[in-house]
Amino acid sequence: MTLEELRARIDGIDAELIRLFSQRMDAAAEIAAYKKEHGLPVLDARRERDKLRQAEELAPEELRDYTASLYALLFELSRGYQNRILGRETELTRQIRTALEDTPRLFPERATVACQGVEGANSQLACERLFRSPRECEFSSFEAVFAAIDKGLCRYGVLPLENSTAGSVNAVYDLMMRHDFRIVRSVRIKVDHNLLAKPGTKLSDVKEIFSHEQAISQCAAFLSSLKDVKITPCENTAVAARMVAESDRGDVAALSARQCMDLYGLDCLAPSVQDQGNNFTRFICIARDLEIYPGADRTSLSMILPHRPGSLYKVLSRFYALGINLNKLESRPIPERNFEFMFYFDLENSVYDPRFIQLMDELDEICEEFHYLGSYSEVV
Repeated sequence: MTLEELRARIDGIDAELIRLFSQRMDAAAEIAAYKKEHGLPVLDARRERDKLRQAEELAPEELRDYTASLYALLFELSRGYQNRILGRETELTRQIRTALEDTPRLFPERATVACQGVEGANSQLACERLFRSPRECEFSSFEAVFAAIDKGLCRYGVLPLENSTAGSVNAVYDLMMRHDFRIVRSVRIKVDHNLLAKPGTKLSDVKEIFSHEQAISQCAAFLSSLKDVKITPCENTAVAARMVAESDRGDVAALSARQCMDLYGLDCLAPSVQDQGNNFTRFICIARDLEIYPGADRTSLSMILPHRPGSLYKVLSRFYALGINLNKLESRPIPERNFEFMFYFDLENSVYDPRFIQLMDELDEICEEFHYLGSYSEVV
């Protein structure tokens, strides 16, 4: 047979597949109506397992894995279609609809905001990008920022979440697993690390450098070029600059932002020493209450999935079936559960899209735990 004849054969098979798929979805709709009438849940996990086993047994041995993948996707599509027909609405989607109605049209210009670090820290710069006139409250740790939100001391908190070269801020991800909060906005800040020291200090004099562990990892190449210099992590880059300014030693320096040079009366021994010039840190703004401001087109989720093959695939196939773009997937170990993980997702989709609401209604049924972290826009 020629290639054109083979392709024509495929076209005929595809037409028949589409006809049968439509019939299958019609039958699924009738089943949805029956389940609604008799108060039955959409998901029948035992039925799906039995059907999957039957399909694998009917398929030729060399196609069994492909058949399993096909039917797993069919089950996801069928359940999603049934949920849409039934107009299923969870408590979460009710909260989202309420937030969309009740949240003010404009993001606040003034607010009390918790930031980690001291004056000159990158968290402060992020805060000033997010708010026009913030009242900043400085805290010594990420944990304290979360606690300030939990206790109602501050309405918002600003925290670093990930860096374009050093990756995620693991301490913040670990805290996200323990605290109840919502992300209401995010911002990206260009990070520029400079080696700062007291006036009169030369680079050859430096015996110890202070900075945050993320900054240290972002400047690894520069630091490795220095001989016999101790590298000491501290709370953040602004704290490092203040430590150098307040020290009575003349052989210490800090990796810090340029604004700390004037703020703490330091000189720059080496500018822009990060490994990559295109170095950005993404900060999130968190709140205790759910707030969804107009233009929200990014959503963050966390999930604990069943510890068995195909669990992550089922979630990803649901995104694919609904045409929702995934722009981040991160996993973090669950401390009290050996070799099990919490998964973090960032979705790129308008919160006003009906498919987004449908997804929020469906995810809880395929997860052991599902947490909606917020829908928001990012300041650029």
